[in-house]
Amino acid sequence: MTTDPLHAVPVLIPDAGPPLDYYLVLPRLDDRSPATTVEGIVVEEFTRHHDFTTTGLDSAGWTPEAGWWSSAALSRGMRTDPEVLARVLPTSRREAEDVHRALGGGRLPDESVLRTHFLDHQPIATAPPLRLGPAQPPAGFHERRVYRVLFAKDLRAEQVASLRTAWRTPAGGTAASVASGRLDEHGDQFTWDLRRVGHSLAWCLDMTALLRTDATAALGSTLSELTNVLRQHGLIPVTTERFS
Repeated sequence: MTTDPLHAVPVLIPDAGPPLDYYLVLPRLDDRSPATTVEGIVVEEFTRHHDFTTTGLDSAGWTPEAGWWSSAALSRGMRTDPEVLARVLPTSRREAEDVHRALGGGRLPDESVLRTHFLDHQPIATAPPLRLGPAQPPAGFHERRVYRVLFAKDLRAEQVASLRTAWRTPAGGTAASVASGRLDEHGDQFTWDLRRVGHSLAWCLDMTALLRTDATAALGSTLSELTNVLRQHGLIPVTTERFS
């Protein structure tokens, strides 16, 4: 089975997809042929508090030789080990299905079955929300929330340009934010900025939600969609924190 890693990751905002995240694992650089061979698949799902902050991560990997297996160490390595990061590509379920079939695994199991392979849960430490910004929401809103989603891996210039176009980022902006967007939905307002973090290959998405309605489900779906858009552009989500 071969795949072109540049075409394995869609660069447009996707339709609402399945809740599980899928990744392709490539061989080590010194083992790759000119036509890149996929070594296996990783499937993941974050566990969350009621306010959408991260509490943990479940994952399972699959290779033709070993079948399905669960390892929290693999998910940690996907976010902290540069060698592993270079070998992991976010992908869609459809692409994962094609790879699974081509590598001899047959039909990729339904997501309810895939979850039965989550045997090594990785807890992620959480803390009460920190205060970032004013304590009170602006007039007309009953609540203000600020979230930060951390990501591993890096973005190419063309991927940043794609995000700026998709989010209709205004020209100019601030040096700290490379892409930003805004959504008004039923009176609620969502704004977000994508920034680099520190000096490593890491990024963060800061989203501010001003809520006029009680539809917190819209907050969760917006946060999830933005995270998925960045994953589809090649980043690997690490955790979601809340600052207010």
